[in-house]
Amino acid sequence: MRVALGVEYDGSAFHGWQTQPTGNTVQGAVQAALTRIAGLPIQVVSAGRTDAGVHATNQVVHFDTPVDRPLDAWVRGVNTYLPAAVAVHWAHPVEDSFHARFSACGRRYRYLLINRRQRTGVWHGRVGWYHHPLDVDTMQQAAQRLLGEHDFSAFRAADCQAKSPVKTMRQAEVRRCGEMIVFDFEAGAFLHHMVRNLVGSLVYIGQNKHPPEWMGQLLECRDRRQAAPTFSAAGLYLVGVNYEPHWGLPSRDDVNIPGLTGQQKTGEFD
Repeated sequence: MRVALGVEYDGSAFHGWQTQPTGNTVQGAVQAALTRIAGLPIQVVSAGRTDAGVHATNQVVHFDTPVDRPLDAWVRGVNTYLPAAVAVHWAHPVEDSFHARFSACGRRYRYLLINRRQRTGVWHGRVGWYHHPLDVDTMQQAAQRLLGEHDFSAFRAADCQAKSPVKTMRQAEVRRCGEMIVFDFEAGAFLHHMVRNLVGSLVYIGQNKHPPEWMGQLLECRDRRQAAPTFSAAGLYLVGVNYEPHWGLPSRDDVNIPGLTGQQKTGEFD
């Protein structure tokens, strides 16, 4: 039996998603909890490997198991054994041909950035921070140059293992909600550190270090050294993974990030 799960987590205290010899990973915590419920070792496959400090409101994973358990056991039962910062919010049986990573047809990331002179306390570890004033309209103009199919080598980490740097960006938006600046990106797939590198360059543009046209120049030059430094992981969230309807997976809005309510409709900051 193959089961898909929707998982959310605060990545602040973890060394990323993927299991490591040193431990303290989200994947390790999920597998340990599933193993307790199944009574035998369980391995999970995720839709995307988030880095240390990165969060998720709708990570999708799948696992195979020979044991029969009620779906509620894979949710409430598993949550009993998970750390407080990790929770399963749905479980759904899927065909053996389903793959959390390879069946995905799109991924959505959001970056939250506090833009004020003082650092945050309540939001520590959950948002990025930039103390100089930023021109969001200019950043939005630059973001529009990312739409479509491009070679994103200028925004690719040196250790990225993707076969191709060419990706198709379907959404790239920047908007202000009070003191918070919200970046939304959607693509079929992303390169390692791609979103954080995009945010870093957009912040440079927002501070008027470069004009909006600079974003197009970075895409053309394909040189990581010409772009801005990688931005903090703290404000990055995997907010959605898209699958074809025939898989029948539950849908879930990505509006449950603390502090943002009804953003898709109103853009208001709570």
